[in-house]
Amino acid sequence: MESKDYLKDISEIKDLMNKSSRFISLSGLSGILAGIYALIGAAVAYWLVVEYSEGILILDGKIFKLVMLDLFLIAFLSVVTGIILTTRKAKKNGATMWDTSSRRLVLNFLIPLIAGGIYILIILNQQKYGQTGALMLLFYGLALVNASKYSIGDIRYLGFIQIILGLICAWLPGYGFWLWVLGFGVMHIIYGTWMHFKYDSK
Repeated sequence: MESKDYLKDISEIKDLMNKSSRFISLSGLSGILAGIYALIGAAVAYWLVVEYSEGILILDGKIFKLVMLDLFLIAFLSVVTGIILTTRKAKKNGATMWDTSSRRLVLNFLIPLIAGGIYILIILNQQKYGQTGALMLLFYGLALVNASKYSIGDIRYLGFIQIILGLICAWLPGYGFWLWVLGFGVMHIIYGTWMHFKYDSK
């Protein structure tokens, strides 16, 4: 009996240590909304290119700049929504939003993401934009996998999916737009829904 109690105590201590080293207040709903933003933004970008640019995106053209603005708005809305919903969830759980674990999470997420963003800007400046979609998926996937050790481990699976889609996109660049939609739109909605029912609805 005492042996079982010791094992239970050890298990509880291990669980508390695991929680203290990980940021577990990420909101599944923010993932769903990020996916919806991506789908709406992709639809707007597709309409702009087809309607006003005859299906051809010129790097220094007006439509390209509008598409870049569209992408920026998707990222901005996703980040703001994620911060608001995650803060609300953290307060609900009595957790601190900005602590050591959340700082580690953000740092490890941003390192691959910023490096990837700078690299994409460099190749765009060189007028090499055929692999842009693949690079966005790859670096985002790497950022998720890198950050997963400081958060809910399940986000690594979304990262793996993004990396796989990025590699497929690099292999089949003609399908880059649709693979981007699948990765940033559809997969975020599926992942966010799964996370919401697994963690948020408890």
